[in-house]
Amino acid sequence: MDKNTIWAILLIGAILLGFSFFNSKVTKERQREQFVQDSIAYVEAQKAIEQADKNVSPVFQPDSSSVSGLVPPQTGDIYTNSFLNQAGLGSEQFYTLENDKIAVTFTNKGGQPYSVRIKGFKTYSGDSLIIFEGHNNHLSLNVFAGQQIKTSDFYFIPESVQDNKIQTFTLYFSENAYIQYAYFLEEDSYLLKMDVRMVGMDGFIPKNVTQLDFDWNVDIRQLEKGFANEKNYSTVSYKFPNTKDVENLGLRKSDAKESLKTKTEWVAFQQQFFSAILISDNNFLGGDISFRFYEPENPDTLLINCQAIMQLPYQVAADQSIPLQFYFGPNGYYALKSYDRSFEKIIPMGGALVSWINRFLIIPTFNFLNRYMANFGLIILLMTIFIKLIITPFTLKSYMSSAKMRVLKPEIDKINAKYPKKEDAMKKQQETMALYKKTGVSVMGGCWPMLLQMPILFAMFRFFPGSIELRQEGFLWADDLSGYDSILDLPFKIPLYGDHVSLFALLMALSMFFYSKMNMKQQASSQQMPGMQSMMLYVMPIMMLAVCNNLSAALSYYYLLSNLITMLQTFIIQKFFVNEEKLYKQLKEKAEKAPVVKKSKFQQRLEEMQRAQQQQSRRR
Repeated sequence: MDKNTIWAILLIGAILLGFSFFNSKVTKERQREQFVQDSIAYVEAQKAIEQADKNVSPVFQPDSSSVSGLVPPQTGDIYTNSFLNQAGLGSEQFYTLENDKIAVTFTNKGGQPYSVRIKGFKTYSGDSLIIFEGHNNHLSLNVFAGQQIKTSDFYFIPESVQDNKIQTFTLYFSENAYIQYAYFLEEDSYLLKMDVRMVGMDGFIPKNVTQLDFDWNVDIRQLEKGFANEKNYSTVSYKFPNTKDVENLGLRKSDAKESLKTKTEWVAFQQQFFSAILISDNNFLGGDISFRFYEPENPDTLLINCQAIMQLPYQVAADQSIPLQFYFGPNGYYALKSYDRSFEKIIPMGGALVSWINRFLIIPTFNFLNRYMANFGLIILLMTIFIKLIITPFTLKSYMSSAKMRVLKPEIDKINAKYPKKEDAMKKQQETMALYKKTGVSVMGGCWPMLLQMPILFAMFRFFPGSIELRQEGFLWADDLSGYDSILDLPFKIPLYGDHVSLFALLMALSMFFYSKMNMKQQASSQQMPGMQSMMLYVMPIMMLAVCNNLSAALSYYYLLSNLITMLQTFIIQKFFVNEEKLYKQLKEKAEKAPVVKKSKFQQRLEEMQRAQQQQSRRR
């Protein structure tokens, strides 16, 4: 391996560190509005009922028999409000709203979604794709009305209206005061609209209350192949209003939490390919969000628990409505983008430059090819060829730079023989640089083309594991290109590797080994560093094998194709575009015709430093 390549590798490492730092997400402190802290005071129940006894008709009022039948028990009261005591007793019943996209099942216990099924998709095991289901999930409005209550503890009175297109649930505080949830599901949409209606509640909720806590807690199930890979792309995201940026609590963490100190437009509980997003049309005042992952292979096959306790703005008034929406659906880039709320930015596509490459090059190319063919293995092959064609000029320039360094080896050997002593190292370096300057060889000529390719490699690293189009799509022996491929399941787990053998990852590592070996044969043996050579030849392929064994099979397949095509390009360039004998003559003629270059001030200083060092050596 020549010095040019070594310097290129070192520079690439430095650039990568700086690149990662530049693209890392920095938490932005926004101090737009501070919360108004509620000072809660107890109000006597009888006084609250008298104040709330107003002649107000609900928007969707159940029949009078339903309300008059609420006879409070005489013993064992839990709440100071007799209506709430009655609402605390009941039996659970279920109701469903559905369209062509999703089916949402509600329970009258808390008047909340009990489960959400996304149509047209299956889990990896072949079951119906249900994002969440069960009583561990809850949606609750926490209100102080004479005493602290959680609406999820009560049985609401249900009613279906408008030909079962709207489902309402009502919790009464008196005959004319209630909290009502009205749900509406549009046709051909993943959006579920929710209207929180507060009717006559100004007599129950203290006048100094300016916000209400809306508590949403969800256990998202494991839906994909490979718990670890699914975990790597699941988190909680959120967006502030009047900005296009989307923040998240981080990826590849076991748990995280954060307090949002300013207005928030929406909060997303995102799994690798599906999300549940809570949206406030009037913005939340802030809130507390968190997540924690379950242990792998838990009996309930749960992936992550997500919670958002968001503050809804509240005004003291007889009647008011708080509009909310839920998105329950897939993380398809264009599908999310169509809602014009920056939902698509929850898909992890990398930092500024990498994200730009994904959004304007990789995704459009992928979707264009997908219009005309359904074989994703072929699509990835054509994408790889397309990208390699784009960067071919840089590849050719890099190879030519290495070829020039290689053919100049006899001249470099002469310089090395001329200055064999260690104390002449500076003279040797100066004469070598002078030779490069006369022949027009750039030391960094082979480095910059390699650096230009790095953002594309990072973009692919982000694109394939997060592309829902590849989900459960098979190719050759891989049954799901979005997850790892396995040709052998091991009875034990190897640290940093896993409990299976991915053939695509293995072939990718082998292609990397042979590509490195092919490059080394073309380098001048005297310029090879044994340590660096061993790292490139053995350590890097082994490291990439361990990394890619548990990642997307599509990613390993792309890297395999990329290595094979690069090897083919190198062979073609070497065979048909570069004649090293002719190139050597051209460089030698250029060096002979080159005018005498005046020494720069930097070179003069180096020579002065060298003379001073030699004088010190003689004195010693």
